[in-house]
Amino acid sequence: MPVPFLNRELSWIEFNQRVLHQAKRDDIPLLERIKFLAITASNLDEFFQVRIGGLTLLQRSGRKTPDSTGLTPSAQLEQLRKRILLFIEEQYHLLHGTLLPLLTKHDIHFLDPSKLSDAQQASLRASFDHNILPVLTPLSYDPETDAPPLLPALTPIVACRIEDTESATKRFAFIPLPESLSRRVALPNQAHTFILLEDLVATFASALFPGENVTATGVFRLTRNGDIILEDDNSHDLADDMADVLTARRYSHTVRIELPISCPRDLTAVIRSATGAGREEIYTIPRGPVGLSSLMDLAFLADFDQLRDEEWPPQESPDIAPGESIFDSIAARDILLHHPYQSFDPVVSLIEEAATDPGVLAIKQVLYRTARKSRIIDALIRAAQNGKQVTVLIELKARFDEARNLMRADELLNAGVNIVYGVKGLKTHAKICLVVRREKDSLRRYVHLGTGNYNETTAKLYTDISLLTCHPDYGHDASLFFNAVTGRSKLLRFRRLVPAPTQMKRRLLELIATTAERAKLGETSSILAKVNSLQDPEIIAALYKASQAGVTIQLNVRGVCCLKPADKRYSKNIRVVSIIDRYLEHARIFSFQHGTETEVFIASADWMSRNLDRRIELMIPIESAPLKRRLIALMRQCFADTSNAHLILPDGHSQPIVPAKGRRPQRAQLHFFREAKRLAKAREHERALTFEPHTPQAWSIFYRPFKPMT
Repeated sequence: MPVPFLNRELSWIEFNQRVLHQAKRDDIPLLERIKFLAITASNLDEFFQVRIGGLTLLQRSGRKTPDSTGLTPSAQLEQLRKRILLFIEEQYHLLHGTLLPLLTKHDIHFLDPSKLSDAQQASLRASFDHNILPVLTPLSYDPETDAPPLLPALTPIVACRIEDTESATKRFAFIPLPESLSRRVALPNQAHTFILLEDLVATFASALFPGENVTATGVFRLTRNGDIILEDDNSHDLADDMADVLTARRYSHTVRIELPISCPRDLTAVIRSATGAGREEIYTIPRGPVGLSSLMDLAFLADFDQLRDEEWPPQESPDIAPGESIFDSIAARDILLHHPYQSFDPVVSLIEEAATDPGVLAIKQVLYRTARKSRIIDALIRAAQNGKQVTVLIELKARFDEARNLMRADELLNAGVNIVYGVKGLKTHAKICLVVRREKDSLRRYVHLGTGNYNETTAKLYTDISLLTCHPDYGHDASLFFNAVTGRSKLLRFRRLVPAPTQMKRRLLELIATTAERAKLGETSSILAKVNSLQDPEIIAALYKASQAGVTIQLNVRGVCCLKPADKRYSKNIRVVSIIDRYLEHARIFSFQHGTETEVFIASADWMSRNLDRRIELMIPIESAPLKRRLIALMRQCFADTSNAHLILPDGHSQPIVPAKGRRPQRAQLHFFREAKRLAKAREHERALTFEPHTPQAWSIFYRPFKPMT
């Protein structure tokens, strides 16, 4: 009998439902609720581009092979459409029924274009003529004679029905809204009173068609398939081929049209004709606006700090003394950082200091997703200009970051950096940096290993773990890793690190099996794991076997979870929770206790087939007993959360976890911030009580400047 699985796509929708739950909570500041609503829309955009796009391709190819839950691509698309339409109703009911009225109470207003006063009409018309009209480009379209125009994706488009005032003939046109313009247009001298850009364009659209009248308008937004994968095994120029993929996405088939239910029928027919959308691709919304992801800008309105979360500034690590060389700090001890509660600056400092340190000979690094203005890339460029040997593997196949990575790769190349565009047939997702430094008469290797990207922006928003070490075994393995990915050698002979796709899954299955065997012998056995997604069938089957053997398993899974928890036959000892809070849970941490032994790892990989079988990843064992205890305590704090955690139920739905009667809510992220703050303050206090004498420098013994007597 096959083991039970939950459908991956429906599980993802349940994750997004948990995000929407945060937007519904009246104990969260208003602009934070707006932000969560915008995140659900942004998530849904990517889901359509990738998952719906991929399923649609399978359906069109005639693929009828069912997934692990027995659903064919067509059956999945049918179920997803029904579920997504219900989700959209919830989004717009929350926006118009709750959030917009609350914004009005706080003097943030959105104007209805049909209710503008004469004075407002006049001031907005002047703003339209001067600031908007010059950058608009209408596209005429006759469904009977014209080829469909290339309409931009993920931006509102105003469809117009136009009649000639003399001949009374009818025609149609589209007005795409340029991304350079803000979706919110403020009324002059009323900073917090807005009209949506599409409403303003629709109101004054006739200005674009002299001698004609716009008799009807409809705003829509289209999403194209983004699941266009580069088959790079036979690629001779990966950069050029990736540029072709980016171009292909602009012309790919439509997977969704967001359209208000009030759009006139003839305009709907023209929109479908121009986009090639069938009825299944039309997702009607009760009211505008289309593209709720644009609400994210609203969450950062100035002058409304009282409607946002209090600041949680990243704290300094107690293991790094102010003004001390990062190399001296790492040489003293292995350093574990918990971001964003602890600052990402030490990771950046390692590369910035290495760029100018005369003892540093080489820097090697993997870059997957980087910040728009990246100090790390700037430091790598300086290092190359300073004569260091700098090698960077920059992953061009990082979905939706390909264009930025291509641009930054050119900058690095121009500075003399040795560039590798990933590995054929695999994505390189490992987070690793190696610095080789000459010290006295030998070389020492400093290594950063982590669970998150080298991105200074997301390091303030995502929870991740960093390990900074100069342990010889990790340095040895880091060198082997870079030799493998740049020199086509094999990922073998590692002393500590566990790479994918060659060893990680096998090692995880061994660890799970060992824990199960110890449980059968009556020894205390447990598995704690924190991942973003859990989908791999072999890992899930192994966890089921471990549960049946009596292993206590607690899983903290933020997003997709295909394991069916609390099943009496397979998973009665498995509890799965998901935390949705102000920071995106992103760290991957695993702990396997069997008897008196406990093995702890951090990793760049989730427990998904794509990570374990088709990506280059790293799992890093944590050897230090204090660091092990710290990571286990971190996971246990997540499982104790009764404020922002959800319990995953056997049918895949989620249930908010609430404190027991009479108990105070426990919020893991707040605990981590307070703990980071406490440790930083304690170390600062310790330094304040330590007397550090000034000692004479060697040169001062022989040279003292003359001071005249007074």
